[in-house]
Amino acid sequence: MADRSRGVPARVVVWAFHLALPLAGLWLLLAVPAADVRLEHHPTHFWLIALAAALNVGLAVLVARAARRHDDARLLLVGLAFLAAALFLGLHALATPGVLLGSRNGGFALATPVGLALAALFTAASALDLPWATVLRLAPWLRRGLLGVAALWGVVSLAGLPPLADPAIAEELSGPLVAVAAVAVLLYAVVAVRYLQLYRRRRSVMLLSILTANVLLAESMIAVVLGPSWHLTWWLWHVLMAVAFGYIAYSAYAGYQAEGATTGLFDGVRTEETVQAVRQEYGAALEALVSAVRRQEAGEISADEMALITAGMAARFGLTEGQTAVLGRAASALRGEREQIGRLGVLVAIGHESRVGLAEDDLLRRAVTRVADGFDGHAVRIGLLADGELTYPEALSTDPAWTAEVALPDGLDPVETGDDVLACPLTVKDLPAGVLLVRRSGGFTDRDRSLLASLASQLSMGLENARLYHQLDGLFRQYMSPDVATALLADPTQAALGGAVVEVTAVFADLRGFTTFSEQATPEEIVVLLNRYFEIATAAVLAEGGTVVQFVGDAMMALFNAPTRQPDHALRAARAALAIQSGIAGIADDDGPTFRIGVNTGPALVGNIGSTALRNFNAMGDAVNVAARLESAAEPGQVVIGESTRLLLPDDVLVEPMGELTVKGRTGPVTAFRLRAPAPAPVDA
Repeated sequence: MADRSRGVPARVVVWAFHLALPLAGLWLLLAVPAADVRLEHHPTHFWLIALAAALNVGLAVLVARAARRHDDARLLLVGLAFLAAALFLGLHALATPGVLLGSRNGGFALATPVGLALAALFTAASALDLPWATVLRLAPWLRRGLLGVAALWGVVSLAGLPPLADPAIAEELSGPLVAVAAVAVLLYAVVAVRYLQLYRRRRSVMLLSILTANVLLAESMIAVVLGPSWHLTWWLWHVLMAVAFGYIAYSAYAGYQAEGATTGLFDGVRTEETVQAVRQEYGAALEALVSAVRRQEAGEISADEMALITAGMAARFGLTEGQTAVLGRAASALRGEREQIGRLGVLVAIGHESRVGLAEDDLLRRAVTRVADGFDGHAVRIGLLADGELTYPEALSTDPAWTAEVALPDGLDPVETGDDVLACPLTVKDLPAGVLLVRRSGGFTDRDRSLLASLASQLSMGLENARLYHQLDGLFRQYMSPDVATALLADPTQAALGGAVVEVTAVFADLRGFTTFSEQATPEEIVVLLNRYFEIATAAVLAEGGTVVQFVGDAMMALFNAPTRQPDHALRAARAALAIQSGIAGIADDDGPTFRIGVNTGPALVGNIGSTALRNFNAMGDAVNVAARLESAAEPGQVVIGESTRLLLPDDVLVEPMGELTVKGRTGPVTAFRLRAPAPAPVDA
């Protein structure tokens, strides 16, 4: 990298050195007048200038064609610059004494500086950020004006009409000529700087060629002013012009040799608007070609129709046969790339859907749809292994008519059957669990097989996760609240010991009369009664979004606002408590056990309590203890709430003050209320 960074300035220095050599030669000839010898040879002069004019004609034609192709204003101005140089250099060559005229005249002397000045003006305009739409509207007038000036100059000059007939007119206009040359040199310098900035963004060889040519033309304008006619200094600017335009022509020729066409030679010179428009046009054309390639592969269009489409695009963009072939390969590569991206997206989607809570059936149905969409609508089936037999559920197939049986592949590698079906095994814990079948007319490529094998592996992991989560979810929900179970499945770190202080509403329910019942009943009858009562109590708590924390003998504890947050937790707890009493009243005998319930609200430490080997989700704190004491103070069938809970309930809740109660374990009394009826639950609760 360091060597490269040192090489770039070195090349710049060499480039600048070669461009400075003509000025050094001019200075040397002017400093040593004896070296600036006179060399007057009219045929050499004629052919040298005619060559430069011819080069400009060719460049003007090429640039004008490129400008018309994309309506590019910058290329139009550059083309006018070449045209101006071609016209006036041609006039300068024709005015060479001994060609059409017997002697020199003023038109012969002034044609070149005037042509170079006009070329500098047009090129400088191309380097500026002009309103390009306005330039395009003025283009016909600019072209006609340039041709008119050149035609008038040629008639006056070659016909020997005044004032250009006077051979001394150049000497008489030396002052204005110096001013024109100075302005032209300044314009060429501006062009060089602006095109250097553009070259740094685009790195076009043609931009570098135009930049170099402008430097050489600026030097030639200096020599025009300082060099006496037919001396070495005078010949110097002729050579510089020929080299400048020849350098651009050579770059165009090298580009043509490399590309095989002239359409893209001046692409680097175009305006940003044209560049963006062409990119969009090329993108749209490539998309159309990709669509045509897909249609051909699907049998919708023939090879001849595809050839016509390709030929039309080649004609539209001026492509050579080789470029057309490259475009076709690019379209095929783009189609393959997009297919690959779409199919990799299927892998990602199936991975995302292998999450907690997504049932196995849902996972597999979504997988079938995604595989079919991602693999160009190929037919897809999934077979599942159950009790040693492979079955194909109708919901897991995109083609109901596809009923052919496929044997479960041995091993983990996909197997391609003789009817264009690829069978990819599905496994759970490295044991066969099913098969993913994909049918495609024409068989499968190695990339298809590898990608489908990866997809089957991803689907196997999703299937294993779905079954595992289903088992864990069912197991957890038998021992804890659904909220706690879901939270632990989604984030196992929540099972760590510890917790946080949260305001909760605790509900304690205890069966009054259970001891007497136990003395008279069998163990089996006791279990049956507890399960019946706790079934009703649990359902009431869960219906209000509460969490059943634990069952202790004939007592139950529930929490609201933990682990999930509930702004109306006190009201939810009150409704749940009354729903428990109402449900139990419908099944309890007159002399049978009946719940008494205490409810209280306050801060508590909520979290996992226990040891590293065994832990329990619970809540601890004075507010929880008070709820337990209020339950002890309640009569069978009653719900007693603390003052902190009453303050959080709506005003229309029916309560009966019980005054201050002295409860066990507390030094101060507790204000309690007997709950009669809370506000009804919201309709969408």
